[in-house]
Amino acid sequence: MKIQKSVKYNIYSGLKKNTAWNGIKLTNSAIKQILHIIEKDPTILGLKINIKKSGCAGFTYIMETVKTLNDDDLTYKINSIKLFIPHDKMPFIDGTEIDYVKEGLNYTFKFNNPQARNLCGCGESFNI
Repeated sequence: MKIQKSVKYNIYSGLKKNTAWNGIKLTNSAIKQILHIIEKDPTILGLKINIKKSGCAGFTYIMETVKTLNDDDLTYKINSIKLFIPHDKMPFIDGTEIDYVKEGLNYTFKFNNPQARNLCGCGESFNI
């Protein structure tokens, strides 16, 4: 399978008319890791990208595996990967690039959100 370095997800469902999103981007490293996660459990339909109020800057990202569909989520698909995003959170997540990077001895998903105006010092939360 050929994987592009950075892919813009623009195939989606669940949008209301006249709604235009920039989508989500994944680096090659993130694509490989997400495929690895999904391949470990055939009941996983994809990953949900969400945010919640947390941290000193205001919001933090949450990634969870999805095993049942929620009609309120937007669905982005490329290759065999599906990303699900709650419609009401898309204004905060739109345009974000997700990378999978090594930080010290650990690997982690890194969210590069062009809308983020404030980041906390530890990198755990952001604000728009």
